[in-house]
Amino acid sequence: MSTTKLLSTYFGSADSHRLDHYLGRGGYEQARRVIAAVEPQAVIDEVKVARLRGCGGAGFPTGVKWGFIPKDGTKPVYLAVNADEGEPGTFKDKYLLTYEPHMLLEGMLICGKAVNCHKAYIYVRGEFDLPIRRMQEAVDEAYRRGYLGRDVMGTGFAFDVVVHRGAGAYICGEETALLESLEGKAGHPRLKPPFPAIVGLHGCPTVINNVETLALVPHIFRLGAAAFLKLGVETAGGTKLYCISGQVKKPGVYEAPLSVTLRELIYDYAGGMSGSAPLKAVVPGGLSAKILRADEIDVEASFDGLKAVDTMLGSAGVIVMDETVCMVDALERVIGFYAHESCGQCSPCREGTGWLHRIVLRILDGGGRPEDPGNLFTIASKIEGTTICPLGDAAAWPVQTWVTKFREEFEYFAKNGRSMITGAPVAA
Repeated sequence: MSTTKLLSTYFGSADSHRLDHYLGRGGYEQARRVIAAVEPQAVIDEVKVARLRGCGGAGFPTGVKWGFIPKDGTKPVYLAVNADEGEPGTFKDKYLLTYEPHMLLEGMLICGKAVNCHKAYIYVRGEFDLPIRRMQEAVDEAYRRGYLGRDVMGTGFAFDVVVHRGAGAYICGEETALLESLEGKAGHPRLKPPFPAIVGLHGCPTVINNVETLALVPHIFRLGAAAFLKLGVETAGGTKLYCISGQVKKPGVYEAPLSVTLRELIYDYAGGMSGSAPLKAVVPGGLSAKILRADEIDVEASFDGLKAVDTMLGSAGVIVMDETVCMVDALERVIGFYAHESCGQCSPCREGTGWLHRIVLRILDGGGRPEDPGNLFTIASKIEGTTICPLGDAAAWPVQTWVTKFREEFEYFAKNGRSMITGAPVAA
């Protein structure tokens, strides 16, 4: 197990969110140096060399995203921080907001210098009472002490930050729906192109980054891009926060190198299975990631490592299930969530997720039909790739892979009206 920690050293601390605590460990030194003495393009180039990739789900190269912002535009540039964190199985960003809010602000300042941005919004999931309170306290403290405002740290650089409480919709984690919500409209994803880097918030160029992504930025400049890259793997630098939940002895947030395997995360970091039943399945990257069987976990839990086995790192929400879990019952929770959270804008998602949920409920109620497992796969395939935003894919991929990899459970339940795992007519 690696002991290198960039983000989580002070998780659980009583005062790590305070400005003096952060300053005492070198906080804001990199932002001061970058704002005062580093050219914007050099900042972007350093982030590219470090191969920092977005930690919100897509894993897009952060430096490349910053480079899309027009260099000589006449419109203001905005930064929108995605702290909505609605992906089931994911709970890392709330720890950063709670225990390391100034680290996030420092990363935002460096991003601001890189893209000539002077106004930023932190869009936080509405249920996060303590994280929102801590984040707002940090912003207020930074304003009082000159780390935000018209003249940041005496450099002449202006940077304002607004903490915005979201309204609890999963869809607002999608970047363009987040922008719509920030503008006071319903959180409906936008058609792309144009992309936010050109037409974003209020029609202006906008960078949208995840909390963890920006919190890593100061460490690139503290360590140097080459050293930061060495902490990760060839295609992605730095460390990663993994959220491990489910039937493990020690669920929680763990910081690990991207070279870590799923097996190591489950058995070394999280202490192994919580009961006597063996491992059955793992969702490696938040609920929307394609599921893996127990015999598929000897894989690097990195962006490319998981892509190689036809799933994704996503938001690094590792959900662990043992052999006592009925996959039909578990899938009902999954597809019920997506049916509820569909914004209704695209008919394949709006109608398809509802039908998927009704079919699974029918199986659980003992009225399953022999064709139901096949129909679940077919309907999911008709949703995949047909919607404006990735929610359609996020709903389709679990259905496709759960029905494929655990087909016998679905066929047995549909045929016999009871679970082959629990024996119950309706899975408990």
